[in-house]
Amino acid sequence: MRLDLNSDLGESYGRWTLGDDDAMLGVVTSANVACGFHAGDPTTLRRTVRAAAVHGVVVGAQVAYADLAGFGRRFVDVAPADLTADVLYQLGGLEAMCRVAGTAVRYVKPHGALYNATVDHEEQARAVVEAVAEYDAALPVLGLPGSALLRAATERGLRAVPEFFVDRGYTPSGSLVPRREEGALLHDPTEVTERLLRMLSDGVVRAVDGSDVRVAAESACVHGDSPGAVEMAAAVREGLANAGVELRGFV
Repeated sequence: MRLDLNSDLGESYGRWTLGDDDAMLGVVTSANVACGFHAGDPTTLRRTVRAAAVHGVVVGAQVAYADLAGFGRRFVDVAPADLTADVLYQLGGLEAMCRVAGTAVRYVKPHGALYNATVDHEEQARAVVEAVAEYDAALPVLGLPGSALLRAATERGLRAVPEFFVDRGYTPSGSLVPRREEGALLHDPTEVTERLLRMLSDGVVRAVDGSDVRVAAESACVHGDSPGAVEMAAAVREGLANAGVELRGFV
């Protein structure tokens, strides 16, 4: 059994520092690196992908709405053609940083509100997928199982990679509990490790209402901006290793 462990990184901006990217890169196998639209200035992005290359961590582009003030967590009703252009712009910017660091963008994952929108918003899901397909059809797309994003990726001939959120609560329908609601965020390393192992062995996760939801994933996400994120990621990695799960990137 194998699993990828990913985290959102490169989200500091100017004098504002978010998370401990260097420490997290010593734990995870894939890094969802911000592309400057929701977070991450050019110097931060360059430093992050350089560190990822040193650690042998796979780099993915975490594309988002142009929403620095809202950290990309506010829905933007952007026209599909404009969204495709936005995603292409972000991919190109991060790819430049990767190239000079001796690595490359290896997959694409939407961030925040764009991620949530592409669960059901067919037009925006197709717009994101169209950008990836036009840029490099060999790039996988990482998203929520059963989402419009992964369906669109499959229809377009791209590799669709389902992921599990280690530190987020699930609704009975299999979507993520909105951050403003109770049960949205999980903080106990032991609890999240146990439920991740249950997902791997039984293919289910306990939803906030106590029901079991079927989930299958090739990658698991630990948010890099959460309090105690590095400690949680390290506990999850240790728990997976103790259970005989091989940690490696999905690309």
